Amino acid sequence: MSAKPFYITTAISYVNGVPHLGHAYEMILTDVMARFQRLDGRDVMFLTGTDEHGEKVAKTAEKNGMSAKEFADQNAAAFEATTKTLAISNDDFIRTTQERHYKASQAIWKKLEENGDIYLGKYEGWYSVREEGYFSEDELRESEDGTKFTPNGTPVEWVEESSYFFKLSNYTEKLLQYYEAHPRFIQPETRRNEIIAFVKQGLRDLSVSRHKDRLQWGIPVPNDPDHVMYVWLDALTNYITGVGYPDVESEAFKKYWPAQYHVIGKDIIRFHAVYWPAFLMAAGLQQPEAIFAHGFINVQGEKMSKSIGNVLSPDGLVETYGLDQTRYFLMREIPHGQDGNFSHERAVERINADLANGLGNLAQRTLSMIHKNCDESIPSPGELTADDRVLIDEAYNVVNLARDEFEQFKIHRALEHIWKIVAAANGYIDAQAPWTLRKEDPARMQTVLYVLAETIRCLAILVQPVTPHAAAEMLDQLNIPEDQRSFAHLNEKNALKPGTKIEKPEGVFPRIAMDEAA
Repeated sequence: MSAKPFYITTAISYVNGVPHLGHAYEMILTDVMARFQRLDGRDVMFLTGTDEHGEKVAKTAEKNGMSAKEFADQNAAAFEATTKTLAISNDDFIRTTQERHYKASQAIWKKLEENGDIYLGKYEGWYSVREEGYFSEDELRESEDGTKFTPNGTPVEWVEESSYFFKLSNYTEKLLQYYEAHPRFIQPETRRNEIIAFVKQGLRDLSVSRHKDRLQWGIPVPNDPDHVMYVWLDALTNYITGVGYPDVESEAFKKYWPAQYHVIGKDIIRFHAVYWPAFLMAAGLQQPEAIFAHGFINVQGEKMSKSIGNVLSPDGLVETYGLDQTRYFLMREIPHGQDGNFSHERAVERINADLANGLGNLAQRTLSMIHKNCDESIPSPGELTADDRVLIDEAYNVVNLARDEFEQFKIHRALEHIWKIVAAANGYIDAQAPWTLRKEDPARMQTVLYVLAETIRCLAILVQPVTPHAAAEMLDQLNIPEDQRSFAHLNEKNALKPGTKIEKPEGVFPRIAMDEAA
């Protein structure tokens, strides 16, 4: 496979709240891609972290009787803990309050300024504190009491202040040309169309600072202590901070930039697909290969809301369903780039059907029969029948189908292909009935059990990105060495060796009772 390094990032999480299901989904989605690429032989850099400056953080900290730094430290720790809870395999966790990030953000500011793309002016316009952005009059809607709201439903206020501006208007045609030349830059297609339509309306220059009289919690503007940097120029820069910017000659920067994927929520697509590429163009830096915008997750069909009381925490999900089960459900159930729905009933149904009754039951009954009837060792197969060969060949080759789906970030489709093999193997064991062969044809029984064990080896290797702990347990039960668990080992050359001792197997996916408290 390609030896080209693979750099992938999540959006950095805003610290004015604690982690919830939406954060968990994005972390897991990105983690599964990172793990898949590592197993496919690529050198992966995976970055996640926290966005800690801005007016929202300052105001929320004040309400909680804390300094902005204390509040940011507290919630950043919660997000970092969540990466451990969810078994996220990030290589780095960036915080925008780190010294390295101050250095990178001020360096890119200076670069934009040197190129003539930043100037001091005055801003008048509608501003959303929650979204940290300005909106034009025609983008807003108005309630009966006269309050104006953004398209996402957050209130705006009229603001007049001195501000530095980035000449975003100069990049309208450059961006449109770039989108045309790079059709995979914005994914999925619906988001690409949305951004192109927005840019075609013409771009206005972008306010990129806040005066200290309004906001002090931010990165100081170089050579002007009266201003701090606008949170999006600060925040977006994290993607290059994480690989060593401003040292563009560093080993990490030369190896990993440009990123293959920024994985973000659809609500921040404009910042990533318009502002960020314009900043990079102005700074003379390469563009990321793709920006993938995922959808939102509703709970029981409703948007998550504190007032409704349906905000799900990552800790609660793992406690209720299990870590690998939670990861699998989110990856299998939510389609490519679309909104999804989480319900307790559907989670239990999917987990029990696919994991407990599907892959888990297949592994448990196969390995138990081998342990009991084959001297606790992998049996020696006889000549394979056509049915045997079909199942094993499908197990070897499904990685190619999965790879094609991962290329398009269609993880749910990749899992569909893999679970067709699970279904085929369960059909095979029922049709071959090794429990009957044990008395009637012991040699054939050994062949059938070998074919099943080899299929399980392949399946366990394939599901490692999604269910890392359970997959490792299955591979341990088959006594597969740690250095023989990559996709390069999905072939006959690396097949199970007859006579290999195995321990008494234990189930890896227990069934969940429907009435278990959610």
